[in-house]
Amino acid sequence: MEGVTNNLRPMKLGINGLGRIGKLSLWTHIALKSFSEIIVNIGREVGRSLEDLASSIERDSSYGRLANFLHGFKGTRVIENLNEEKGTMTIDGIPVTILRESRNPKDIKWAEYNVKLVVDTTGVFRDPTVAPDAPRGSLRGHLEAGASKVVLSAPFKIRDKSKPMPDDAVTTVMGINEDDYIPDRHNLISAASCTTTCLSYMVKPLLDHFGASRILSASMVTVHAATGSQVVLDRLPKSGASDLRKNRSILNNIILTTTGAANALQLVLPEMKKIGFIAESVRIPTNTGSLIVLVLSIHDESIENPIKRDLINSIYKKASETTLPRLIYSEKQNVSCDIIGFPQAATIIEGTETHTRTASINIDPKLACKGLDSDRIVCNTISIPVTQVVIYGWYDNELGSYTNMLADRICSVADKMF
Repeated sequence: MEGVTNNLRPMKLGINGLGRIGKLSLWTHIALKSFSEIIVNIGREVGRSLEDLASSIERDSSYGRLANFLHGFKGTRVIENLNEEKGTMTIDGIPVTILRESRNPKDIKWAEYNVKLVVDTTGVFRDPTVAPDAPRGSLRGHLEAGASKVVLSAPFKIRDKSKPMPDDAVTTVMGINEDDYIPDRHNLISAASCTTTCLSYMVKPLLDHFGASRILSASMVTVHAATGSQVVLDRLPKSGASDLRKNRSILNNIILTTTGAANALQLVLPEMKKIGFIAESVRIPTNTGSLIVLVLSIHDESIENPIKRDLINSIYKKASETTLPRLIYSEKQNVSCDIIGFPQAATIIEGTETHTRTASINIDPKLACKGLDSDRIVCNTISIPVTQVVIYGWYDNELGSYTNMLADRICSVADKMF
């Protein structure tokens, strides 16, 4: 991270939670020098002292030492001036305060510390419809506690399906629909998920080129690294649990699970509502670095001149050079470790593995026009050329892709708060 431009804003950033995304967000904003001070709420004591917490912050099993992340191989310890009583420290020159008292957002002392912008990285408070004084906490509790804007590092999840999305809540992916955020209207901003971010960058160039009307169907599988919600060794499921696989060891298994990427994608690319779309997820025993396999059926123009892989790759290459700079087009033969920590890459398209296959699909018009006056249909079949396209997109589901993109969203919200 050497050579990062100092863009210090005269305001404080609040981070709620110090899990994977919370910790890496702290790293990122220290590196970017985005804010004059950072207030981190963890709501509990850690280890035996503040020194133990500092040790956890400065070392990471996936990305190494914070000092090396900031300053390369010459980096020495960057955490200084620890004050146990006040919960303060300095990280690479940026004052950081650790709050260890309250876990319910409404009770966090954002107002006392003059924090107006908070990013909630806990993954716990995702429902924007829950009242700020809910006993178990609420995303809106941050607003009650003094924040003006709250960025959520996950998709919104409304538990009561009869409730609509609140008018002051919006989901955005930077570079895709970031302008949907209206400062005078939106106080809760979801930065979607790592998978939705990658997927949106894979889908948008194709939507722009072909249009939603020509994409007949789409499906995706994310081959996803392990997350903190999975267990190291097998354990008994909780009472009432329906998915027994979540309690199996991630060290030893490939685990089928679910993803909400299809629903979230419609929020950032509304054109996808017109397209039948299936999204699935498979968890694998790696610590970070994930892959989306995207399959689309596209209404082709002719069998004689079908869509080929060169066209698909050229669409991505052009988009990466023009409209979507966070999209990376690669013709290297990558493996998952190669994209870990890759900066500012929402998606890395593996161009060598793009595949297409074109065939004619015969449709019975009477079935297609069921309910209409089928006696007036004179032909027995309609032949439609369809090309199936398979595209591979890499993403670092932690630091390289998602946390960097999240930082862009946080800074853009901050810039409109002055």
